[in-house]
Amino acid sequence: MNKKVTVRVPATSANCGPGFDTLGLACTMYNEFIYEISDEWFGFFLDVEGEGSERLTPSGRNLAFGSFVAVWNDVMDNKRVGIKLKMINRLPLSRGLGSSSSAIVAGVTAANILSGNTLTKIELLNYANKIEGHPDNVAPALLGGFTISYVEDNKPYSLRIEPKKPLKFIAAVPNTPLSTALARKAIPAEVAHADAVFNSSRTALLVGALLTGEYEHLKFALEDRLHQPYRAHLIEGMEDVFKAAVDNGAYSAIISGAGSTLMAYADATADCEKIAQAMKEAFAKNNQQATVHILDLDLEGAKEI
Repeated sequence: MNKKVTVRVPATSANCGPGFDTLGLACTMYNEFIYEISDEWFGFFLDVEGEGSERLTPSGRNLAFGSFVAVWNDVMDNKRVGIKLKMINRLPLSRGLGSSSSAIVAGVTAANILSGNTLTKIELLNYANKIEGHPDNVAPALLGGFTISYVEDNKPYSLRIEPKKPLKFIAAVPNTPLSTALARKAIPAEVAHADAVFNSSRTALLVGALLTGEYEHLKFALEDRLHQPYRAHLIEGMEDVFKAAVDNGAYSAIISGAGSTLMAYADATADCEKIAQAMKEAFAKNNQQATVHILDLDLEGAKEI
């Protein structure tokens, strides 16, 4: 049995505009997790490089440990092992790029590999969903590509799709974090029927545009009325950043996950550097410093490297 494995997990962007708690994508920004187990020494040992190095601790509450143990204990009948983990974190915390999901998916993936690789992707998704609470981030982190996720009889399922043509994603990450709990609290318990219909049409249009490559529809397909209008006040300058992205060649822009990252969708031939700079400057005009990343769609999901 292997005693050490390195797992790479991509960043994710949930919701994709109108697909609240349903749609997600994986993109080419990665965290790496090096797990080592032993039956000669016990306990949790953690080394963190990069994001979160000052706050992440070795305990069962750490998602990368907890998710590993959840799978390991089931598959290996609670066989006791010591766990050393090195996290190389490039995904910013509490910014809507799936840092928590990356840790969960890394844990379930590593535990599966080190216990004999007996679980399917759907089984791993089920473990990850139980920990995360909803599949819109863990599904693309695990599977790669765009994912359409749903829950039936308390079990998550996901349909993975690949766009007909390449897209570029420009992520503008402000220095200010935004907690998922606060972002969810901003959303009303009920919405107007007309808004629900609006989002149904946009979600269907988005999936259709991706599958056909008719990206001229993305201007409208990425619109939303279920969560973004209610979260706008939490991200200073959001509308200005959206406008800057479109004015400089993007199809549209959305809140990535719960935020605070804003992500523009652009054609593969677009001047992405220009779009990125315009988004950064729009944030700056609203007294927000931001880091920008030009990304592609990740098609592999979590993998051993």
